Amino acid sequence: MAERPVLPPTDPGEQHELDEIAALLTETPATLALIARDGSMVHLPPALLDVLAQVIAAMRAGRAITIAPLAQRLTTQEAAELLGVSRPTLIKLLEEGKIPFELPGRHRRIRLDDLLDYQDRRRSERKESLDELVRQTEELGLYRDESDTETR
Repeated sequence: MAERPVLPPTDPGEQHELDEIAALLTETPATLALIARDGSMVHLPPALLDVLAQVIAAMRAGRAITIAPLAQRLTTQEAAELLGVSRPTLIKLLEEGKIPFELPGRHRRIRLDDLLDYQDRRRSERKESLDELVRQTEELGLYRDESDTETR
């Protein structure tokens, strides 16, 4: 499978088509099908409809899309780029056991699904830390709601 990012449409007509497809997916997902030039029809399975809906939602939000199988193995450089960290930082995470990896030869390989799991865990940890910080600042009276300052 060749991987390449697919950019969201910039043409207003294409954006309108995405909007129409998104509406169609939410209205009648069980009845969608592909029709070939010869007139043959194949109904789309629910799993494919779910993927299509996620792709369309991301593209409508202006995000590029890359689809890759979860069992795909990444090099340390590819994994570092996906996480937005340096390669040495990624190696440290691997050696600390925070992200599982395989060593089939001389080079480490990281499964994409393991990397995405780590990314989700980090996102949850950051949210919990931020929530705790807000709670502490509110308790100390250091957090002021913007609506409070407008009335003063």
